[in-house]
Amino acid sequence: MRKAIILSLLGLLIFQFASTEVRTGLSIKAGYCAEKEKTDPNQWDFGQIKQGAVLKHDFILKNETNNILGINSIHTSCGCTVSESAKKSLLPQESTTVTVTFKSEGYLGPVTQFVYVNTDNPNLEIIKFTIKAQVEVSKEI
Repeated sequence: MRKAIILSLLGLLIFQFASTEVRTGLSIKAGYCAEKEKTDPNQWDFGQIKQGAVLKHDFILKNETNNILGINSIHTSCGCTVSESAKKSLLPQESTTVTVTFKSEGYLGPVTQFVYVNTDNPNLEIIKFTIKAQVEVSKEI
């Protein structure tokens, strides 16, 4: 009986440990306001779009550390994608908008572009955002 109780407690302890989320002292959230994508806040899928459309999306970048977070630069994977941040420095718990503009001219089919936010935090030097679209030729009648 004693052995069964010990094994049960051990099993419960292992289950509890496995289901507990491991946390670090550093947490910088990148998300967005829209409800369309909930699986990964660093990705946005525009869905099916017409070729030549210019699309924008705002990601939200929140500094959840206890230190000031500096945004050193923002780079994109292609000249068709432009991105800018409303702020260059974030106090602890402060947020900013990272606006991404995608010009679909010249694209056809699935497109994936990346935005790289370079910070002064050595634990999180680069924050990557991803935008996706399925570009279709507009059919004229």
